[in-house]
Amino acid sequence: MISETTDTRTRILEAAVSVFAQKGYHETRVDDIVIESKTSKGSVYFYFPSKQDIFLGLIDTFSGLLESRLTEAIKNEKHGIQQMDSALRVSLHLFGQYRTLAKIVLIQAVGLGSAFEERRREINNRFTQIIQTRLDHAVNDGSIPPLQSDLAARAWVGALNEVVIHWIYTGEPDLNETVPALRIFLLRSIGVSPEAIHSSNPKN
Repeated sequence: MISETTDTRTRILEAAVSVFAQKGYHETRVDDIVIESKTSKGSVYFYFPSKQDIFLGLIDTFSGLLESRLTEAIKNEKHGIQQMDSALRVSLHLFGQYRTLAKIVLIQAVGLGSAFEERRREINNRFTQIIQTRLDHAVNDGSIPPLQSDLAARAWVGALNEVVIHWIYTGEPDLNETVPALRIFLLRSIGVSPEAIHSSNPKN
């Protein structure tokens, strides 16, 4: 059961998603979020001392959700390539499910100052580390050839960011439909043979 404290904080964040999406960070006032959340200004400031803290709270909420979904998906797979397949499907599905929140995290947060950039770097580093760990695991179990996993992981994060940001702006292509082509591209970029890509395809 959700406690009243958790429920109030969640309502504030959900309201903030709506207001930031409509007005953008700079044009949003804390009062707008108070009205949208149907709470009091005291309640908002109790959980979030400033508008910046609300925005950072949204970034942390989304990154935490993505990280937990990735961890859950990965732990159900034994081999490196299968873990990466699951991570790719889960992450793109989550971005598709939370498009508005993804827009705030990936687009609106850019250029808002050092606090936001530092948080974005921390998140990128965390997800790069998740991918790097999976790549190292795949090397160790023989799924992929040896490689410079830290560089490959950053390249993967950059490629996925670009695909998702383009989709946020245009709505195309459907993220779930990109999975097969992205899977082939990413696996080939780390030296996996076409035969191995096909044989490890989860649809096979």
